[in-house]
Amino acid sequence: MSNKTITSIGLMSGTSLDGVDIACCFFEQKNNNWSYEILSAETIEYPFIWKNRLKEIEHSDAFSLARTNSEYGIYLGRLVKLFTEKFQLKADIVSSHGHTIFHQPSLGLTLQIGHGANIAAESGLITVCDFRTMDVALGGQGAPLVPIGDKYLFGSYSHCLNLGGFCNISFEKNGERIAYDISPCNIVLNYFTEKLSLPFDNDGRIAQSGNLNIPLLSELNSLPFYSLIPPKSLGKNWVYSEFLPIIKEFKIPVPDILRSLVEHIAIQISSAIEPGTDTKLLVSGGGVHNGYLLSRLKELNSIHIEIPDRFTIDFKEALIFAFLGALRYTGEINVLSSVTGAIRNNIGGAIYTP
Repeated sequence: MSNKTITSIGLMSGTSLDGVDIACCFFEQKNNNWSYEILSAETIEYPFIWKNRLKEIEHSDAFSLARTNSEYGIYLGRLVKLFTEKFQLKADIVSSHGHTIFHQPSLGLTLQIGHGANIAAESGLITVCDFRTMDVALGGQGAPLVPIGDKYLFGSYSHCLNLGGFCNISFEKNGERIAYDISPCNIVLNYFTEKLSLPFDNDGRIAQSGNLNIPLLSELNSLPFYSLIPPKSLGKNWVYSEFLPIIKEFKIPVPDILRSLVEHIAIQISSAIEPGTDTKLLVSGGGVHNGYLLSRLKELNSIHIEIPDRFTIDFKEALIFAFLGALRYTGEINVLSSVTGAIRNNIGGAIYTP
């Protein structure tokens, strides 16, 4: 079909556990060109019980995991229903990323909970979910998934950088979309900020007050992951088994840890960007609100960095998952093998009709 429209609600829960991003988006395709409009969007902060439950579930038993998968789906479905009622919205579908519990594609394993059947039953809307498993079954990383949205919705930028729980980048090279995870970002920054009883480092002020620890920075930059050739992806299992143990060997104050982490993140991002005369970097995600991280990134690069409107900063991932669901619903490819390393492009996502 050369012309189509669809209204899709995107749900995004990141590894940093900030909350659930909900975005109702209208998509239109004309002559194979896609356009979008975010109709309404908001972030629902997790109540303590859900934040704690999602943080601890990977260490629980099989029954607790199955129960949480079901009950988290009910929770998401109810959030969607309240959202549509609050903003008086009518949507064709819900597209849910789910909350990642395990992501180890080298073992053929990825799990995002929040059962789609329960989302559909509670919201009353057709639900698309479980986007990663088909790609992993086809030998891919199952991540990142956002680049197809970068390609079709933000194609005027040479590079798209997301500063979420992890940093990931997307760009065109030799006629193909290339994308991969760069390094941890908010997942580790927030981990240490919480040790000061704060949810996040507001504008990066705590990091800016700290001292750079060169030995720590050197060890982090030497992690084997950074020398791997894409496609490659990260999960919190890697953070807890490979990344955090290095930091815990250094008995230094939290501000110094945060300062060193910001430098590490900025260096890894800089090494991922291929500079050129037409290099135009779009930056989005919660990390955009960390002014110190952005300032270090700008100081390490001479490229043009563009910060979009606040809606796009905060809801770009929810927007693109709404788009992934729209592509799945219409039977179009939504996962690119050039990004994930799978044996072929594929159509990811399971559909539940209430």
